[in-house]
Amino acid sequence: MNVLLVDDHRSVVEGTKMLIESEPDIQVTIETDVYCVPDLVRLKKYDVILLDLYMPNMNGADLARKLLEYVPDAVILIYSGFEIAPHFNLLMESGVSGFVSKTSTREELIQAIRCAARKQAIIPMQLLRQLRRQEITVQGDAEREPTTISREEDRLLRELAKGKSNKEISKTLMISQRSLEYSLTELFQKLHVNSRVEVIKKAKSLGILPAEDLY
Repeated sequence: MNVLLVDDHRSVVEGTKMLIESEPDIQVTIETDVYCVPDLVRLKKYDVILLDLYMPNMNGADLARKLLEYVPDAVILIYSGFEIAPHFNLLMESGVSGFVSKTSTREELIQAIRCAARKQAIIPMQLLRQLRRQEITVQGDAEREPTTISREEDRLLRELAKGKSNKEISKTLMISQRSLEYSLTELFQKLHVNSRVEVIKKAKSLGILPAEDLY
């Protein structure tokens, strides 16, 4: 079994590599530079890819999306020492197959890798309830009807929260800038706001966006 481990901390990847390779049938390739990872996955088939969540230049969620563009059937696990609950839905939408904590025992880590290689999702039980539906219904004020946010509008909100320009967002979402402006107007009306700053603040207060940024 071939495993790719990506983490910007050399000591972490070296130690984790030793733990995993104590299994005679698993070989680990390590990489500390996120920009080198796409070339690695294009050149070699990995049964499981472990990505740290917080890395310089690109976080694990964005890197997972990029890798899945090159290898749609890649099996990717987020391997993090931080709490992932606030970002669970965002991470699931990035296409990862599950999560492993850096505080896991060697046995738990190996088991997670083997399960993932068998195409089994690795998700902590307490997080299952957070799996996002296609639409999010937000209960507003008592005087207003509940607001339904579509998956596309949810993605738009997350791009806005990154501080991206309209041009950048339209490229990411693969829509025209005119369509984007229409979608923004509709979203502002749904959440009863008048600006980007207000819509992000409102989305966080309603729990649509995590209170803390991933970046």
